[in-house]
Amino acid sequence: MISVDSLVKRHGALEILRGISLEVRRGEVAAVIGPSGGGKSTFLRCLNGLEQFQGGHVRIGEHSLTPDIDPRRDGKLLQNVRRRVGFVFQQFNLFPHLTVLQNLMEAPVQVLGESREQASIRAAKLLDRVGLSHKHDAYPRNLSGGQQQRVAIARTLVMQPEAILFDEPTSALDPVMANEVLSVIADLASDGQTMIVVTHSMSFARTVATHVHVFADGHDVEHGPPEEVFGDPRHATTQAFLQKAGRA
Repeated sequence: MISVDSLVKRHGALEILRGISLEVRRGEVAAVIGPSGGGKSTFLRCLNGLEQFQGGHVRIGEHSLTPDIDPRRDGKLLQNVRRRVGFVFQQFNLFPHLTVLQNLMEAPVQVLGESREQASIRAAKLLDRVGLSHKHDAYPRNLSGGQQQRVAIARTLVMQPEAILFDEPTSALDPVMANEVLSVIADLASDGQTMIVVTHSMSFARTVATHVHVFADGHDVEHGPPEEVFGDPRHATTQAFLQKAGRA
């Protein structure tokens, strides 16, 4: 589903990603962990064209992204990629002037051309799935952070993406709210949703992910099944990071 080969990303003279390669098959959940500044969020943004990169190749299904992609010239390609790969940000980015239900309906109506009735039915089902059917008429300002992030997940799901990228989706939440959101993501994983999740939750990476990648200094320094990465880490960076994280 997602294939990355030798991805290089620079900001001026600073090299953020230094030849990252990985693959995610359909139904897999890849957790990306590691010290801050390792390039995790930048990596996700490169996968759906939010960031241009300077070397390597990204394949999303049958679509390919290369360093010579031009957002103005290749807008249709980028649109196709983003329709196949949803993105859930650290901040919720909900439309403040729309209700929860309207937030979910906007893209299906405007982008997919669905009728408002059809979009409303699908949106209501997804709100029920994330435990917020009772909030469909609420505005984002009346929701907790955890509730807003669950709405953001439902808004991504309503576009029926083949894969979802999560960029530290609980970083702005307290532990209780974070657990609410992680529970929703774990439920998606159990249904076979393909995902890449940048996360600080070691328990999530250990129990939900099918594969764990440890990013540090722009490299994927260690990767493998959770039981190997957490049970017998081989790289010194992984060992130090997990010790600092308390293997929580």
